[in-house]
Amino acid sequence: MQKNPFGLKGDFITAPNISRMFSEMIAVWILGFWENLGTPKKINLVELGAGNGEMMKIFLETFKKFPAFLSSCNILIHEKSLKLKKIQKNKLDKEKVIWISDLKKIKKFPTIFIANEFFDAIAIKQFIKKKDLWFERYVNFKNQKKPFFCERKFNMKKFEKEINYNISKDQKFIEYSLVGADYLKKVAGIVKKNNGGLLMIDYGYMEKKMKNTLKSISNHKHNSVLKNIGTSDITHNINFFLFKKIINQLGGLKDLITTQGSFLVKLGIKNRAEIISQNQSFSKKADIYFRLKKLIDEKEMGNLFKVMFIKNKGNKYKLGFN
Repeated sequence: MQKNPFGLKGDFITAPNISRMFSEMIAVWILGFWENLGTPKKINLVELGAGNGEMMKIFLETFKKFPAFLSSCNILIHEKSLKLKKIQKNKLDKEKVIWISDLKKIKKFPTIFIANEFFDAIAIKQFIKKKDLWFERYVNFKNQKKPFFCERKFNMKKFEKEINYNISKDQKFIEYSLVGADYLKKVAGIVKKNNGGLLMIDYGYMEKKMKNTLKSISNHKHNSVLKNIGTSDITHNINFFLFKKIINQLGGLKDLITTQGSFLVKLGIKNRAEIISQNQSFSKKADIYFRLKKLIDEKEMGNLFKVMFIKNKGNKYKLGFN
């Protein structure tokens, strides 16, 4: 909240900042989905947590080549950070983009939500099982200079009733975001009611068994979670198995999931790299392919990052997933 965490001067770099090809591929996917929905005369495009505005900037540049879509589209950004909102407003066309703090402000048109590295930044709770008893993990701040992790006994049965899910089954460690689950349910509710979908891109894992994924990054290096609190980036890996469970519980929805590498390749990112590298100098070509590798290689972002698409059950759109 206190600074811009993105880019070389920040703590980390996200896919839209690695290469504009990433945002171009997502823009192509959005246009295809709009066609799949029957090219509605009015549609909402909502980016959840727009970072430094780079992805939306490329979206707008791409959509200018498709005036029918652009004129039908309400473009919205849902952003909590005042610092990032200011950066976004300086970078983007303020006439075309509307910033909203509440999802209830979204008009009742078909809505396409895009969430790139949004859910991983939302606060989580952690629970640990010891000798058949559950404990919640906290940070003790009595001594501001030496915070430490501590545990308190926790009523898991009561919590499971509240979230309507037997989350502790076969688990010894749990990570759960009440706010993240609430966002997922709200977005899914809008999709169910007004049509559309959520495209979510985030780092995470598919296994049912949960693990401790809480981590901190400061100045592009891994950092102790208990150090530089408030000035370094703290995130967690998404458990996509849990997200699938939440979606299944809501009913009427379907989800597709793949890796970022597979998704981008199926959308044609390699062809795009070939086109833009034509007639370029050797060093420029090398740079384009270095950035492409970072996005799609299994040892880079290609496998760690997953892409999840949530839509209404009857919808057959699966570009990037088939």
